[in-house]
Amino acid sequence: MSIKFGTAPCSWGVWFPRNEKQTPWERCLNEIREAGYERIELGPWGYLPNQCETLKVELKKRNLDLVATTLMGDLVSDRNIEKMLAVLDDMASLQLKFPSAKYIVLIDDTYTDLFTGRLIRPKDLIESEWRNLVRNIDKIKNYAQSRYGLEIVFHPHAQTHVETEEQIERLLKDIDINLCLDTGHHAYTGGDPVRFMRKHSSRIPYLHIKNCDMEIRKKMKEEGWSLAEAVGKGIMVEPGLGVVNMKEFFQVLNEVNFEGLAIVEQDMYPAPFDKPLPVAKRTYEYLKQIRTAH
Repeated sequence: MSIKFGTAPCSWGVWFPRNEKQTPWERCLNEIREAGYERIELGPWGYLPNQCETLKVELKKRNLDLVATTLMGDLVSDRNIEKMLAVLDDMASLQLKFPSAKYIVLIDDTYTDLFTGRLIRPKDLIESEWRNLVRNIDKIKNYAQSRYGLEIVFHPHAQTHVETEEQIERLLKDIDINLCLDTGHHAYTGGDPVRFMRKHSSRIPYLHIKNCDMEIRKKMKEEGWSLAEAVGKGIMVEPGLGVVNMKEFFQVLNEVNFEGLAIVEQDMYPAPFDKPLPVAKRTYEYLKQIRTAH
């Protein structure tokens, strides 16, 4: 196993390009390095500097490598795909200047409003809508590969149209695409990331590492919380604290000789500015320990 750890701005409470509740980007980068990480995802487009020379300078002085960008949007709507491709063009023009940044993490948009929990698009797709989703994922994947040589990894995500194990299995049958497996989101929807990783390791070069508190998940269901409210109440927790047995998960990574990226992505919006760094330090040391154990 040759696993490469990194982290992302969402572990510092960052969900948006600009938001007064979010840690300033300079502090975020400083603390990422202080915690021990050497690799980062870019986070929301526009949060970190997206001018090439500025970003290069800021990452170099902290010895950080960019490994991926993120593209999220409504993948069922054909009209939305051209907008997403335009964003991809902008991101790729930056990303290609960083040889370590080989991936784009693709995510479907949520079917609920993040803050109210209100249903804003159908939760379940009819057959024609599913075919649209698959076709549009394939279109984005092929566009990124043929034009820029970048690999799309699809991220099953809570409250999107590809969230449950059944939906992910269907996607893997319907399209030739690799996954970004998010251990926390997978558990959130009732899946078993340990078993799933063992079964589909050949399709998973990229991981998001987090855990899920299923007691808070239970309360979320009972009280009808939105996803943002549940995150604010701590539904996503440090890797060693939730329902996912991380030692077993890393044992599987060792069994399958995983050689990809593992990005810590502990959602905690909004986060007091002094909260993320101690969490990041504990997480980094914990992951080093369980990697060494295997």
